[in-house]
Amino acid sequence: MIGKIHSFESFGTVDGPGIRFVVFLKGCPLRCMYCHNPDTWTSDGAELHEASEVCDMILKYKNYFANGGGVTVTGGEPLVQIDFVIELFTMLKKKGIHTCCDTSGFMFDPDDKESVEKHLKLIEVCDLFLLDIKHIDDDMHIKLTGKSNKHTLAFAEFLEAHGKHMWIRHVLVPGITTDEGELTRLHDYLNKFTMVDKVEVLPYHTMGVVKYKNLGIPYRLEGVNPPTKDEVLRAKEILEVKKYAAKR
Repeated sequence: MIGKIHSFESFGTVDGPGIRFVVFLKGCPLRCMYCHNPDTWTSDGAELHEASEVCDMILKYKNYFANGGGVTVTGGEPLVQIDFVIELFTMLKKKGIHTCCDTSGFMFDPDDKESVEKHLKLIEVCDLFLLDIKHIDDDMHIKLTGKSNKHTLAFAEFLEAHGKHMWIRHVLVPGITTDEGELTRLHDYLNKFTMVDKVEVLPYHTMGVVKYKNLGIPYRLEGVNPPTKDEVLRAKEILEVKKYAAKR
């Protein structure tokens, strides 16, 4: 199976537990206003690699991440290429490597038999999911990403039903995802889950703006500043991880 690759990172520290080898895949159906990797939206310019070739590359770095780390596949939206991810993770699991998928969950369709079957195969070989919940309100999610959050929330419930560990990721954008009422609503939604190990609040940043200029894409959050320390602390307080971990 050939994967369309954007890039690799051999010493990742923010994409799951421990030190991780990170594979960035190309292609994404969402158009998040704050996306800092617009160069991953399409498959244009992708490097083409067989899953076996990527696995061999990863194994060369195993000593770096063998102690508590592993491999994370991200994007773009990695599950646009779910067959490639399944094949790669199957190989990695045979080598005893911890696997993690950073996803929006958008590609999961609970009403499509083929989608469900493929995601069932995926969860057999994926140890941890980093699930990006962009906004708990569907209308705001559509405004923020161009798509509904229904598949994302359905995927969270799918992972819960099958006992799969997940970390929830939520990007904090002033004026869009900082509303305390919506943050409380997200907490209340997640509070029913037992497989949520952590909630990560990711402060919005502008480091990807230059990519938009280089690609000739309008940047829709022009003039929006990163959240203040107080806004970040308040969001973390509302989405306190202990409220989930304590239930385990």
